[in-house]
Amino acid sequence: MNYQIDFKPRAIKDLQSIAPKMRERILAGLEKLQDDLSGDVKHLTNFIPEYRLRVGNYRALFEIEGDTVIL
Repeated sequence: MNYQIDFKPRAIKDLQSIAPKMRERILAGLEKLQDDLSGDVKHLTNFIPEYRLRVGNYRALFEIEGDTVIL
């Protein structure tokens, strides 16, 4: 299943504060989410948002609504 990625304003602000090289790695990892949530994705229990993607030392927390991944 292909997913569309939607960024909340806070996620955009956080990405802008990260060094450019790491930002590129994170965005590449987020692009992989579009194809069946591939990457280092883990379902979180008793936590909202429900999922996290790990890229290096960073974690991107997200939730899924239909075919949209919301960061």
